[in-house]
Amino acid sequence: MTLHPKPALVRSATALLLAVCFCAGPAAARPDYSIQAIRYGTIASFPVASLVIGAPKGEKMDIAMVVWLIRGGGHNVLFDSGFHREAWLEKFPTADYLRPDEAVRLAGVRPEDVTDVVISHAHWDHMGGIDLFPKATVWIQKQEFSYYTRDAWKPGGHHGGIDPDDVKVLERIHKDGRLRLVDGDNVAILPGVRAFTGARHTFASQYIRVDGSQPFVLASDNCYLYRNLAEHRASATFSEKDHPGNIRSQARMIELAGSADRVVPGHDPGQFQRFPTQGRIARIR
Repeated sequence: MTLHPKPALVRSATALLLAVCFCAGPAAARPDYSIQAIRYGTIASFPVASLVIGAPKGEKMDIAMVVWLIRGGGHNVLFDSGFHREAWLEKFPTADYLRPDEAVRLAGVRPEDVTDVVISHAHWDHMGGIDLFPKATVWIQKQEFSYYTRDAWKPGGHHGGIDPDDVKVLERIHKDGRLRLVDGDNVAILPGVRAFTGARHTFASQYIRVDGSQPFVLASDNCYLYRNLAEHRASATFSEKDHPGNIRSQARMIELAGSADRVVPGHDPGQFQRFPTQGRIARIR
């Protein structure tokens, strides 16, 4: 005698199979991303007390100006975009300066082939190059976009370090349909690339974790230097009351990466000593 399963059971089994396949699919397809730090310049004799809260006054160091290139799964992703406006080059003379799009060419990627630019925060030296990558989808925190395109410029707002021309470019990218607003903490941007918030370097700054056999956290200015991690000291934040939250976020970065050695600070030249480096490019993974 042949037994025929009831239609309801067939539908349930089919739904379960599809659910399992759907859940397993993205993990199985997660790219094994490479990560490179690209140094497009150096600012000499920068006050360390502006980078590490509580550092001795008068202590200075040369800081690295960096963008990070993440490649895999058909994507060429930049984390931060550097800057190129003449006013900032005059205000912060930058040694060995190479415009960020040309620096990225050194890694073998043409500016028009950059698929995504993830902006950690809206400061001039991190968002100032978004117009150099004409086809890229740009990712920024929703609250960061909202604040720096509106309330920051109203009485009582704070827009120090924000270039109004950069904001105009950001708004134009939004109108062109190339802007993606990341809504909050622990949000997937691409398979294996997630954004996290809470460090409050700016109104709603973000950092990212790039998954893999050894996950890495790219901190940008949410953690300026390896010294911040070692001494448990805050980087500059949106307000002084945000310093404790910044320290907690740095501890979280270490947890997310699985090791302090796999947290990459925003301006520390040490990343070009810790990882294999050729010219301007360090191979993080």
